Amino acid sequence: MPKWTAEERSTIQSVWQKVNIEQDGQDALTRLLIVHPWTQRFFSNSENVSTPAVIAGNVKVQEHTRRFLGAIGETVKDLDNVKSSLQSLSDINAHELFVDPSNLRDQSAIEKFFAVVVDGLSNSNQN
Repeated sequence: MPKWTAEERSTIQSVWQKVNIEQDGQDALTRLLIVHPWTQRFFSNSENVSTPAVIAGNVKVQEHTRRFLGAIGETVKDLDNVKSSLQSLSDINAHELFVDPSNLRDQSAIEKFFAVVVDGLSNSNQN
């Protein structure tokens, strides 16, 4: 688990305060479902999640957005206990949605890459 500096904590909390869970979450999940259509399988076969307009009106998508971003919001409040804060969401991913853990590892690799990019770009500014 990372050790957060006071500045990092403040930045994370400040950025999170700007997140509109309803709108930003809906936008992000809509993009995910459209750009990666195989993720539509996480919603029942009877759910139509094929277009942005239909996704926006889908109650299950809205519930998932609130649950997911609500868990992230709770995590932001308790940055020293990220894993325990996300345990219930992790359980849902594993036991109800059957999210393939490799998807999360792929995301981790991308995040690591962007961390290196940020570091590379910021080093020039420090000289």
